[in-house]
Amino acid sequence: MEGGPLQETQEWQKWLEDLSKGTISHELEVITLKGMQVVHGQKGLVCCNLVIPDCVSDKDGNWHVGAITTLIDTVGAAAIFSSTGQLKASVDFNISYYSTAKIQEEVEIEAKVIGHKGRLSSVVVEIRRKNNGELIALGKQWMSSINIVPSHLSKI
Repeated sequence: MEGGPLQETQEWQKWLEDLSKGTISHELEVITLKGMQVVHGQKGLVCCNLVIPDCVSDKDGNWHVGAITTLIDTVGAAAIFSSTGQLKASVDFNISYYSTAKIQEEVEIEAKVIGHKGRLSSVVVEIRRKNNGELIALGKQWMSSINIVPSHLSKI
């Protein structure tokens, strides 16, 4: 693959950062990823921190499960992008919720690619409370190639 692993890492990280800043994306991703920071990344592994913003709360002040779902889908896609150099779309998605998190609480997100089979890739995403490591949610998904390179990445 042209550019090698370093270029792939730059592309997936730029894509994820652009989503979190609202440079590219729909409002849903901007709201969900607001303030997220990539703390570590390598081929097939992405680790991020997030202080849960006020705009993603449910009526009880907890992190809304829809926002958690969007975050898992997006960070999982970034991990696969770091591994394959391609954006992929979810074709099978399963999330287990183990705990709630409050607004302004800090969480750690780890997405790890666990395998590839043809055009399919599998990723597991864990979200844990940063202060004690308690598991909040665990997402497992299969994603398929969509053969699209965002226009802003073609210039990297």
